[in-house]
Amino acid sequence: QVQLVESGGDLVQPGGSLTLSCAASRMRGIYSMAWYRQAPGKERELVAVISIDGFTVIEDFVKGRFTVSRDNDKKMVYLQMNDLKPEDTAVYYCHALTTNFWGQGTQVTVSS
Repeated sequence: QVQLVESGGDLVQPGGSLTLSCAASRMRGIYSMAWYRQAPGKERELVAVISIDGFTVIEDFVKGRFTVSRDNDKKMVYLQMNDLKPEDTAVYYCHALTTNFWGQGTQVTVSS
């Protein structure tokens, strides 16, 4: 069974940085990957996408602050988050596009 496991979430002060990781195991093939987030009381929203060959799309509300990368050999996807704001507080999920594979999420809390 395919597993996507996120890690790296934490409590951080505004202006701080975090790197989230997503480890894929038992996944056959390589997929474009995405990071989503869901804040309390809000719908899950797309944050960033990275294609198989590394082409990225970053949503406007985090553009310039977040970057997404991947290491296909290690089956890892990363989300580098800089200049974090309280509105970035959410559970962050990784997702293999065109599949129903989702991670369990990792909590990011931005607060002073």
